[in-house]
Amino acid sequence: MTTTRRQIRTHVQRNAGIHFNELVRESEFAPGQVQYHIRQLLAADELVRSEFYGRTHYYPPEYDEWERATLALFRRETARNVVVHLIEHEPTTPAAVADTLDIARSTLEYHLDRLVEQGVVEKTYDERNRVTLRLANAEGTGRLLSTVEPTVPDRLVDRFTRLVDGLLEEPANR
Repeated sequence: MTTTRRQIRTHVQRNAGIHFNELVRESEFAPGQVQYHIRQLLAADELVRSEFYGRTHYYPPEYDEWERATLALFRRETARNVVVHLIEHEPTTPAAVADTLDIARSTLEYHLDRLVEQGVVEKTYDERNRVTLRLANAEGTGRLLSTVEPTVPDRLVDRFTRLVDGLLEEPANR
């Protein structure tokens, strides 16, 4: 295995769920070089490629499908903040999460839909149809949460979304 390929593989192992653009930004290699070596690593089963939420992510092969999708979610700041809030305050309601995180309910629901779909969060309904949120797999979620940090571009997307939500909310509150 070449030094370049080994460096790329090591970087993906240390940053499970990294997407291609981030990998290029963080490496000293040209996009074409990264693309070539990623292709070789995939062919040799040294890496796994998965598409989640409009992005291509790369993982070491030891991560299963649930772990890969969950790590992709945790690369988003808002989804990560929702999960951290649940770790500290579960069970809770969507309104409490939105208020504490200072995000619009629509933003919260967008991220909750993905977290529920992935089996990270459970929504339960009582007899009056009120929603309660809990972590579905607290141990696995906590382990994965500690392995990734949202990148600056991902944080900017989430913060821009919150800014727009806040601006759209403003007239209703006057």
